[in-house]
Amino acid sequence: MTTREDRPALQQERRSGGRQVAWTLLASAVAGLSTYYAASSPKHLTAIATLPTSYALCAEGHKIYTVEDAKPVVDCISVDKNVIAATGTLTEIQAHWDEYQNELIRKFYGNEPTAKKPLPVFHAPVGSIVVPGLADAHAHIVQYGFKMQLQLDQARTLSGLLDILEEHAENRPSTDPDAWIEALGWDQTRWTDTDGSFPTAADLASRPSLTDLPIALHRVDVHALWLSPRALELTKAHLNGTFPDSVPGGEIIRDPNTSKPTGIFVDAAMSLVPIPKWPDWQIREYAGRTMKDALEVGLTSVHDAATSIEEFELFRQMDEENELPIRVYAMADSERLTREQKQEIEIHDPSPGARVRMRSVKLFTDGALGSWGAALLDPYSDKPDAHGLMRMPEEALNQLVRDWWDKGWGVNVHAIGDRANKAVLDAFETISRQTSSADGIAHKRPRIEHSQIMRIDDLKRSGELGVLSSVQPTHATSDMWYAEARLGSERIKGAYAYQTLFKSSRNGVIALGSDFPVEGINPLLGFYAAVARLDTKGRSPHGEGGWFPSERLTRAQALKGMTLDAAYASFAEDTIGSLAAGKRADFVILDHNIMDDSQPFGEILETKVKATVVDGKVAFGVI
Repeated sequence: MTTREDRPALQQERRSGGRQVAWTLLASAVAGLSTYYAASSPKHLTAIATLPTSYALCAEGHKIYTVEDAKPVVDCISVDKNVIAATGTLTEIQAHWDEYQNELIRKFYGNEPTAKKPLPVFHAPVGSIVVPGLADAHAHIVQYGFKMQLQLDQARTLSGLLDILEEHAENRPSTDPDAWIEALGWDQTRWTDTDGSFPTAADLASRPSLTDLPIALHRVDVHALWLSPRALELTKAHLNGTFPDSVPGGEIIRDPNTSKPTGIFVDAAMSLVPIPKWPDWQIREYAGRTMKDALEVGLTSVHDAATSIEEFELFRQMDEENELPIRVYAMADSERLTREQKQEIEIHDPSPGARVRMRSVKLFTDGALGSWGAALLDPYSDKPDAHGLMRMPEEALNQLVRDWWDKGWGVNVHAIGDRANKAVLDAFETISRQTSSADGIAHKRPRIEHSQIMRIDDLKRSGELGVLSSVQPTHATSDMWYAEARLGSERIKGAYAYQTLFKSSRNGVIALGSDFPVEGINPLLGFYAAVARLDTKGRSPHGEGGWFPSERLTRAQALKGMTLDAAYASFAEDTIGSLAAGKRADFVILDHNIMDDSQPFGEILETKVKATVVDGKVAFGVI
């Protein structure tokens, strides 16, 4: 079967004989004149959802942002099948097309001028801009679809969250009292009716309709699990009647007076809870919801940051069935691989333009800041008895990184706290010292996922080693209200330091993502957070000027971070990530100019996607 990546961008037209040539020439001339008449007017009055095989798109006034140094802004691009054919002014685009048509008629039509086809020209709506297809360099595809079926993040109080659960429990289709209710998205730091500490099983039991139900609720960062009393009972039975005193790489939170579990299981301890697995149809439904929403906000590529074997096979199946509308760069989830799978798994990378690729692995070192699980070198400022959690000792991490590295895999490691980031850099530096490659380890593009809290020296060291930082700007604006309380006034200086990471990087690369469903799926929220360092109401702990404004990215840096830099981080920068001749025709039309520095930051939040185009075809919206 021919896949998308096997289809050539330009297919030769073959010569027919005799009568067929005459009919072909006549049909071409008539079709060409009709197409030219329909498309040659300056602006279309009718929105177009289906584009021809070859066409030009213009946004006059240099409103196409290519993310190419040679031509950063142009008026027009031309597309032939699934690739960009040329960029420039309309005159330059038409000259390139004429040259191409002349070559075709010389080769295949006896130099008959009536065989030439005019180039259909489409115009973006007035006031809009065109940018390369947007990428999310760190997200969770299936988990986003799961989160959307019961949106706990809408609650701003504990009481409001319990209301949401009660309504769901009342309306759920299952009548089995032991059918689990599972959801994602609570965040105790945002509740206005509590002191910000972890909730408990007793909180869930405070509502009579929830008391006897097994409920498992994932914290918004997916690093803590909140259980109901019935869920605790089922978990205890699953563990043969006894909860372990300690869990390597995790923690069961206990009541200080009774030593009984309160209902919160952190990081590795979450695996002790016997939540039923999702059926295959449910996983596909979740993935489909995510991809639909992704296209609506301009995402053409997503780096799935912890893909199970089952999820990867689903993505491949969807691709084979032409049901995968975006590009998925999968990172194999090391923690969900069985021993046999770790031995048998192989890199899947048919081409940089393939819809599904997997050539990197995702490792984990620590937890998250919001659940006091990020591994710190010194105690938490607001919890002096805690240092966070290392998912494994440094020695084990070194060996794990080395094992995957030697197998040829890209190694992408989750690290939030300064201890975790230091441990990852130490592991990569050990490999760097032992390599004979001229560029050290940079050619394999090792990544730290989050690079969230780092020692000042490690901010610089990551760039010197050639380690890529994959960061999520909305984490900064979500965490900024409590981050300094957790870290203190000195340690916070090395946290969420995106401009410093960019300047320290070896090639000026910083890959941007959202970590959805932890944050919203709209990449423009991340763009806004990166350039404004404000929440969506224009606020920050430091006022309207932004939170640590020296760490803002410029608009150009932010756009590059979610296009070309994300492509570089997935070994695909020669194929996607910018608008240049020979690259895939992935682009987005936005109704506001987010690149205009003269406009207030708030304009970014009002921007809507008019169209998302993948491989030259409209996947969402109209032109």
